[in-house]
Amino acid sequence: LSTCQTSTKKKQLLKAGKSQEVAAVNGNGNVVNSKSTNETDSGSAKDSLPLTKPKSKGVTTDKNLNGTKSNGKGCKERKKSDILKEKGDIKRKRRKAEEHTEQQPTEPEIWFDDVDPKDIEAAIGPEAAKIARRNLGLETGQSKQSVEQVLVKEKAWEGLTRAVAMDCEMVGVGPKGEDSIVARVSIVNQFGKCVYDKYVKPTEEVTDYRTAVSGIRPENIKTGEDFKTVQKEVADILNGRILVGHALCNDLKVLFLDHPKKKIRDTQRYKPFKQRVKHSRPSLKLLCEKLLNIQVQTSEHCSIQDAQAAMRLYTLEKKKWEAAVKNKPNKSSK
Repeated sequence: LSTCQTSTKKKQLLKAGKSQEVAAVNGNGNVVNSKSTNETDSGSAKDSLPLTKPKSKGVTTDKNLNGTKSNGKGCKERKKSDILKEKGDIKRKRRKAEEHTEQQPTEPEIWFDDVDPKDIEAAIGPEAAKIARRNLGLETGQSKQSVEQVLVKEKAWEGLTRAVAMDCEMVGVGPKGEDSIVARVSIVNQFGKCVYDKYVKPTEEVTDYRTAVSGIRPENIKTGEDFKTVQKEVADILNGRILVGHALCNDLKVLFLDHPKKKIRDTQRYKPFKQRVKHSRPSLKLLCEKLLNIQVQTSEHCSIQDAQAAMRLYTLEKKKWEAAVKNKPNKSSK
């Protein structure tokens, strides 16, 4: 067929579609019309073209169950959005299930021993913090026994050592109880073992026992040792030894004693400690909490425990501390 004849036949086919008739080509190549009732002319059935579906001019609409109209495309879009929503719900449920079944850290994974259990609890969880406390010898309630396990070395030498730690409890004298006198002196050795602990009879009338802090009561010092005796005994113990403590100037002051600066190791004035806790005059309680992960001085103070805490802080940095003192022989360790 020529190009002209082909275009003419296409037009006739379109017209036949609109009139619900199908155009067919007979054996001679001429276009003939056949009715939609599958009736054909005398031409051969093999030469007839297949029926074509009529094209609709407008987009058909149907009513959904709610009575709103929507086209086929809209239905497909709604179905697609429903599928996406279902997928999202499945992902969320799966994620929640994974979070719920997430395994808690095991004990071997909690290996660090220089991190505060409170920080571990905030970052990982209470179970991890519990493991860390157990590794440090601490229990949740911070019992006295657990603190002693950290501060005192079990089955260690109970006599005097090259370094000793001292702490004093004081009571108030004077009109408002602002002046201080010694009421108790405690000394421990390098392993935290108590080598000296005595209450001291007051040399003046006590106007403030400061029991909430000092733990001292009238009956304690009423039967205490004479001040001069205690002073001499303490001086003999400290002679030639390294003296460890916290804010030792106050303890030496109430005892009316002096000690060579080269042999004083004051945990309040040690620069590395101040840098680590970011405080110019850190308290013993703060140092123990940040560096030893234990709680001390939670209620009434105990001079034995305070001396043990100072000694434990010293032994924590003993090598570095002594090396610093050796490198600066003419200056006191600060």
